[in-house]
Amino acid sequence: MGQGQQENVATSLAGAVSEEISASLAPVDAELERLYPGDPGTRRPVHTVYVPGDVFEAGTIRSWGDRALAALDEHAPDAASFAAVLGLSDELAVPVYDRVRAKLEREPIEDLRIDFEDGYGPRPDAEEDEAAARAARLVAEAYRNGTAAPYMGIRMKCFEAAVRDRGIRTLDIFLTGLMEAGGLPGGLVLTLPKVTYPEQVTAMARLLEAFEKAHGLTPGHLGFELQIETSQSILAADGTATVARMIQAAEGRATGLHYGTFDYSACLGVSAAYQAGDHPAADYAKAVMQVAAAGTGVRVSDGSTNVLPVGPTEKVHDAWRLHFGLTRRALARAYYQGWDMHPGHIPTRYAAVFAFYREGFEQAAARLARYVSRAGGDVMDEPATAKALSGYLLRGLDCGALDSAEVAERTGLTRAGLESFAAPRRGDLTASAQ
Repeated sequence: MGQGQQENVATSLAGAVSEEISASLAPVDAELERLYPGDPGTRRPVHTVYVPGDVFEAGTIRSWGDRALAALDEHAPDAASFAAVLGLSDELAVPVYDRVRAKLEREPIEDLRIDFEDGYGPRPDAEEDEAAARAARLVAEAYRNGTAAPYMGIRMKCFEAAVRDRGIRTLDIFLTGLMEAGGLPGGLVLTLPKVTYPEQVTAMARLLEAFEKAHGLTPGHLGFELQIETSQSILAADGTATVARMIQAAEGRATGLHYGTFDYSACLGVSAAYQAGDHPAADYAKAVMQVAAAGTGVRVSDGSTNVLPVGPTEKVHDAWRLHFGLTRRALARAYYQGWDMHPGHIPTRYAAVFAFYREGFEQAAARLARYVSRAGGDVMDEPATAKALSGYLLRGLDCGALDSAEVAERTGLTRAGLESFAAPRRGDLTASAQ
């Protein structure tokens, strides 16, 4: 048969068979769209900083940046010394150090949570009322004058009986204060801690629904994060993965799952000296969270380290190496966000993040460019891999690890082009894989 000869195409099934199968699977199609809409495609912060409600001030974000820069000046005043502490290659030393300093000057905190839970503790009601109202005023002012972090909000007290009413009241005061100051900012994030039962998640959804109705907001406007800090939130009494049920209980309002390193470890009886993000118990919990959240649009965040980079230079360097290593480990496991507890943590947070994206940039860009041009190469990539490659480059752009010009030069793609690969519709991804 000649290469140009047209093939005879024959089928055996009537068209009605395909129609019947499609009709039978229509509920499944709808369920897939509802339960697994995919990543929202919005910017993802690389960390969350928690500041107690009574400590947060108008200058907190700038203060953290200045203190982080001061730590570099004292303990790693140049690229070579910083690279020596962290084990960065000569090729990465200057680009990472320069970008870290620029980030600390321009945008030291990407996501800030004003804490009314463990970091704030029990206070007289009048005192917490005032602190919540003050937090709303300061957040509103920060967004108005351009000094806000890209994402800001509060962590309220949990829905356990002893503190439930207090948590609800603090959230109400904070949100009402924002509304009175001009409305809810686009970067608003709310965190519900110590979630144990799906019913608590549904209760939070009902609370936000009531607030939306009270202010005439679009239904579903308010979302919230869940902090996973108890064993029951991972594995229920009946053996099911509670966290998966929690995502559904949020009725589309869940935006993130944050691993609580110390509460969760203590819940399992892990000794204080071994409560860390790389403990096997932590790895198990985060793996369950990751699988439960995959495809739902809910993002998973790692926890924190409580080893602070303070004191003499030797101790600061030890703490920096620990934090850098934990952050790099998390990034390799696709936990692209974590908690930072001290200004001294953010230089190594950004160093780890920038090194992660810069050292993989050339290969990722080249692979994506070959995929786009169908040029082939030593790796056979599929649509799902193109999605991962473009998502990697977009995250690098968002945090400042990469520049748009260098990404466009290596890939031939604008940001819009990257986004088209990073968040294809389900049908498009499936069809292109055929």
